[in-house]
Amino acid sequence: MALDDLERPAPVAAGPKSRSGAKHVAQLAGVSTATVSRALNTPDQVDPATLRRVLDAAAKLRYVPHGAARSLRSHRSKMVGAIVPSFDYALYARTTSALQQRLDERGYSLVLAEHHYDLGAELRVAGQLIEHGVDAFVLVGLDHEHGLFSLLEDYGRPYVLTWGVDPLQRHPSIGFDNRAATCEVARHLIGLGHRRIGLLSAPLPGNDRARARGEGLRAALAEHGLALAEQHVAYAPISLASAEAGMEQLLAAVPRPTAVVATNDVFAVGAMLACRKAGVRIPEDISITGVDNTDLGATQTPGLTSVATPVTQIGRAAADQLVARLEGQPSEAFQSYPISIVHRGSTAPPSS
Repeated sequence: MALDDLERPAPVAAGPKSRSGAKHVAQLAGVSTATVSRALNTPDQVDPATLRRVLDAAAKLRYVPHGAARSLRSHRSKMVGAIVPSFDYALYARTTSALQQRLDERGYSLVLAEHHYDLGAELRVAGQLIEHGVDAFVLVGLDHEHGLFSLLEDYGRPYVLTWGVDPLQRHPSIGFDNRAATCEVARHLIGLGHRRIGLLSAPLPGNDRARARGEGLRAALAEHGLALAEQHVAYAPISLASAEAGMEQLLAAVPRPTAVVATNDVFAVGAMLACRKAGVRIPEDISITGVDNTDLGATQTPGLTSVATPVTQIGRAAADQLVARLEGQPSEAFQSYPISIVHRGSTAPPSS
């Protein structure tokens, strides 16, 4: 459900005056009305066979619980809001898809909005969602306006940060070490013999993931007495065309880097497109690595060496944590998942 959908008036349903109620569902399913309530509100507390009977009966009768009345009784709408930087980035879509599926299993709905890497806009959107009765929030990254946390605390809205873990443990968070992701892949390149390594990254404002991944490359270089040259860094919006243009800038540098660390697979594949256009061979003339281990990178020729990140696990864990907190159950506030390098054909020792 998108934010815009919440702002449209609901259509008036036509049809018979009488409508099916919970007691009709209970009669058809052969259970009590209390069981119907549990099945529709806390399905994890009902055995699978009974749950299936209730859901089938509700579907046959076209029964939908009266959400407004339920919200007034429970003081909850059973809606969770996810505010992501962009709908265009496929990895955020995978995380929110996993989030939505797990929320649906627990009887909650997802409301999705974006802020286009504008943290002020994120704050405004959060306020709008609170006005619409959203119970809890999933946010991306560690960079946010201080006012956002004050707003959520003032209105008693649980939230969880994703795609990173707060090192100071100030805010509940679920993710992985973005700095370590590029640090490990840079160590791999240095181990192959590369000394001139470039960086292709998203712009840094409002994007702690990009900042941390750039820091990871610099840290790995520093371990070996190396540094990231200014002419070997290019920033671009997350798109194949922008990444291709950024890589063209790196290819024009003198001397040219012998390897490039891209901070995600979109950048890495855009870099590969630029190399093919320029007649630069991968990995003979230049090595390229990505982050997130997507199908986009895996299906290139050669396949992209990338860092596998837990994008779907993050979505499921965020749903579990928020539902637990909303329902007064114990939860783990900080969860960090491991990462690993997936080696493919896009990296090799530098040519002599």
